[in-house]
Amino acid sequence: MKSGKIALGDKAPKIDCAIRNISDTGACLQTSTTFGIPATFELLIPGGERRSCQVVWRTDTRLGVSFRGGANH
Repeated sequence: MKSGKIALGDKAPKIDCAIRNISDTGACLQTSTTFGIPATFELLIPGGERRSCQVVWRTDTRLGVSFRGGANH
């Protein structure tokens, strides 16, 4: 499991998350709450990688996301 950050905008605070699993096409993210997290956002992965995400499913504390477009380094 890796740590990551959910970026809702350049000026908005980042939301800490745990990356429970990740593949080339998507990831499962765990947060303290998914309330208020929009359907699309940027995932910041340690090492400088940024991925544009689309929420596919959600529970109270987990998000399933698919990656949109290619990897951004």
